[in-house]
Amino acid sequence: MQAIRVAVAGAAGKMGRESVRAIASQQDMQLVAAIDPAVAGQDAGLVAGLPALNLTVLADAEAAFAQSGPQVMVDFTTAAAAMPTLRAALRRRIAVVVGTTGLSESDMQEIGALCSHHSVGAIVAPNFAIGAVLMMKFACEAAKYLPCAEIIELHHDQKRDAPSGTALRTAELMQAAAGSALRAGPGDQASRGQSVGPIRVHSVRLQGLVAHQEVIFGGQGQTLTIRHDSTGRESFMPGMLLAIRKATSVQGLVVGLENLL
Repeated sequence: MQAIRVAVAGAAGKMGRESVRAIASQQDMQLVAAIDPAVAGQDAGLVAGLPALNLTVLADAEAAFAQSGPQVMVDFTTAAAAMPTLRAALRRRIAVVVGTTGLSESDMQEIGALCSHHSVGAIVAPNFAIGAVLMMKFACEAAKYLPCAEIIELHHDQKRDAPSGTALRTAELMQAAAGSALRAGPGDQASRGQSVGPIRVHSVRLQGLVAHQEVIFGGQGQTLTIRHDSTGRESFMPGMLLAIRKATSVQGLVVGLENLL
């Protein structure tokens, strides 16, 4: 079976380096391009803490795609940087796996339109940890039975977006599952967090954290807490590798890893 040819955008970032290590260890994948202006000219393996892979990191996505011909591009960059690279990939009919969070609704609509126009797939997931996907699934089930809920999400202090994409996605799925059964708690002051429909979301950013979320439900005389903790970025790799393997067979835009399980 021919190996899947993969490019990584944001190869010098924490998630990018983790992705390079994970992809390079897979027998059914070949890392053919690494893109990151911050370390252009360096070997992608050395940047990721591996032995040299004889693969030079390039600054320009278009040049990387033309040179290497990837089938799938993984994007772990920033919301500001992602869209030009995603446009370039989708126009070349390169399927994309996107872990970058903070993309706007208009960005998502554009990604969907590009997928449709060029007959290519995109998988956008706010969280690639299998446990986090299960946490969201369990929260959706609980939302049908307990009337009030709040979300606390905790991340490292370098995370730029707040609330996190995982928290927003969880709130969205809970509302879809519960309909009008969920009701908002009192007050709209800043100390009560951001309102996402009837669900309050509280964001914590501290050194020492990686990615954590708890959903707290309240009902008459009882509470229920569902919590997931990623204590290392390797927790995201099984889901990311699954998305790469599915990406070339996906048609259009798929949002959420739960749709691949």
